[in-house]
Amino acid sequence: MKIAIATINKNENAEISSLAGRTPYFLIFNEKEELLEVISNPFAIGGGGVGFAVAKMLGDKDIEIVIAGTIGENMANALKEKGIKFFQKQGTAKEVLAEVIHLQTRQP
Repeated sequence: MKIAIATINKNENAEISSLAGRTPYFLIFNEKEELLEVISNPFAIGGGGVGFAVAKMLGDKDIEIVIAGTIGENMANALKEKGIKFFQKQGTAKEVLAEVIHLQTRQP
């Protein structure tokens, strides 16, 4: 399982970014809470349609779950189309990651 968390910096203890599409970074973790990759978001600054572009980028990286402070309607729809789950959470990447993994392992 690959989980992308929108963060304000590259650190595992970074605060979750309030906006998924415009986040500066995505930290990519596996289900063992290991940091696999840090992605600088190329869509953090620019024109409209960013939600679809970010969803495509994450889909191309085989992300299964996205976590951000807020996920806009367009991005939410694009993630749903790709079968990517998403959660709107606040806190640090590491603490929210553990919470979401726990939730996912409890579901049938």
